Amino acid sequence: MTKEQLKNRTKKFALDVFKFLSKLEKNKAVDVVSFQLFKSSSSVAANYRAVCRGKSTADFLNKLKIVDEEADESLFWLEFIQGLEIECDSNELNKIIKEADELVAIFSAAIKTIKEKNNIKN
Repeated sequence: MTKEQLKNRTKKFALDVFKFLSKLEKNKAVDVVSFQLFKSSSSVAANYRAVCRGKSTADFLNKLKIVDEEADESLFWLEFIQGLEIECDSNELNKIIKEADELVAIFSAAIKTIKEKNNIKN
């Protein structure tokens, strides 16, 4: 997958999450969870764009770690929504959870590869 394709994929993820959240019931508890998920999912897309502009291997790696953390946080909030059994389109939720899980796997693998390739410990 090219950087451009991954940029588009992370942006689509953020858009899909936003559209999903816009359909959820409105109350204080759901609003708090929705806001957290909105922030983390949009951060995946925004920060991946920054990754693509990394100035050095260290800069690239540090920014990629942020993207990985935000993708994992998004996955947490999606699973949290699932666990709370908030009324929603469960097929859509499962689709977005699958995408979040795949993004975490992609970014985690990329971090591991970069560390191994550049002999970076920790």
